[in-house]
Amino acid sequence: MDKLKTKNWALILGGSKGLGLASAIKLAQNGYHILVVHRDRNMDMKGIANDFMKITATGVLFKSYNQDAILKDSRDKLTQKIKDFLPEGHKIKVLVHSIAKGNLKPMHSSKEKELSNQDFQITINAMALSLYDWTQALIKAALFAEDTRIISFTSEGSTKAIANYGAVGAAKAALEAISRNMAMEFATLGIKTNCIQAGVTDTESLRRIPGSEILIEQAKLKNPGARLTTPEDIADVVYLLCTEEAKWINGTVIKVDGGESLT
Repeated sequence: MDKLKTKNWALILGGSKGLGLASAIKLAQNGYHILVVHRDRNMDMKGIANDFMKITATGVLFKSYNQDAILKDSRDKLTQKIKDFLPEGHKIKVLVHSIAKGNLKPMHSSKEKELSNQDFQITINAMALSLYDWTQALIKAALFAEDTRIISFTSEGSTKAIANYGAVGAAKAALEAISRNMAMEFATLGIKTNCIQAGVTDTESLRRIPGSEILIEQAKLKNPGARLTTPEDIADVVYLLCTEEAKWINGTVIKVDGGESLT
């Protein structure tokens, strides 16, 4: 297949590391041109540039934007930049939401700062509401293809209590609820919306959770495969959801954890 002849693009929000980066690489390997929006420090850009080379090495077109994906003004400007950048007739066929910006604090502590109302608002806005905001912006800009797949990442924390995970857990629950309604209300536009519930995956985001070492060891013990989920495991299912054969999957949460959540 001549990858340069395809007109299909994947937009990855939070695509410079973890699940987002792995998804970008997997989709590029399967012929999608790639757009990445990420927010990283200049001191980290050398390593990120090396990771992005894994995308360009596949032979697809690639463009990245190191800008805030959450603020409305920034999102509006990015949407316009993307619209101006895409060649005529090219459309976004895949939107992957992998924004991991949340507050990891206890609800009650005599030693640490406790979760505040503002912490909840910041986390839910970044990790849940931004999916809807971006979807709306791209619809209004007429940037979606006729058969678009929207995919986001949730976790067991959406239904189970995890220490210091209160704000993120609330955001994941909101993300799932928003995705269900998007699946119903945007179906007439040809948009399919699904969540992937990833097993415990050793990413930078996981390492930020206090006590993550314990979570990792517990996951290894209870997983039938006796290992953690990898970003590549998740990226494989992202790609599967983008295939023609997956066009009737809409509005669901798919567990990709090797059976970790069975016990």
